[in-house]
Amino acid sequence: MPKSVHNPKRRPTSPIIWFTAIICAILAVAVIIAGLVVFIGYLVIRPKVPQISVRTAQLDTIYFDQASLLTVQVTIVIKAENDNAKAHANFYNTNFALSFHGVKMAYLVAEPFDLSKNSSKEFNYVVQSSPIPLEPEYAEIVNWSLRRNVITFELKGNTRTRWRVGLLGSIKFWLHLNCQLRLPVNRTAIYPRCSSGS
Repeated sequence: MPKSVHNPKRRPTSPIIWFTAIICAILAVAVIIAGLVVFIGYLVIRPKVPQISVRTAQLDTIYFDQASLLTVQVTIVIKAENDNAKAHANFYNTNFALSFHGVKMAYLVAEPFDLSKNSSKEFNYVVQSSPIPLEPEYAEIVNWSLRRNVITFELKGNTRTRWRVGLLGSIKFWLHLNCQLRLPVNRTAIYPRCSSGS
C-alpha cells in the first residue's frame, strides 16, 4: 500500500514581515503619486530654462605698439532672460572671461540678481584691459587682423540659475556661454547670435 505523504503544518508569517511589506507598499504608492504630481505639474506649467546671451559687442579702442603690447577697450551688453510665465528666477555665480586666442584680457562678473516672471535684464560692461604682452605668433595675428579691420575675441563663462516652479520645487541649472566676437576696428557694433541656449 502506498504511504500517505505527511504535510507539515505551515508556519504563520511573522508580523515583522507583514509590517515591512505594508511599509514598502505605502512607499511605492507615495513614489507613484509624487511622480504623477511632478509630471502633471510640468505639463501645466511648462517651465523654461532661463537664458543668457550677448546682445551687442563693440570694439571701442585698440592700441598695439612695436613692443607687442595690446590694449583694448570693448563694450559688451549681456542679456539675462526669464521666459517663465509662472516662475521667478535667481542668477548667481556669474563670471565671464574675455580673451584673445586664449590670452585672458578681462573678467566680467555680476552680483547675484533676480528676474521676475517674463522679464529680462541687460548688463553693460565696458571692458578696459591693461597692456598685455603678446608672443610673436599672437602679435602677428593682431597685425593680420588689423589689416583685415576685424579682430576676434572669445567670451567664455557661465552663470548659475535657480527658480521655483510650483509643486515641482526648486530647479537649478548652469548656463554656459561660449562666443566668438568678430569685432570691426571701426567701432561698429555687432549683434552676435550667441546664447546659452544655442
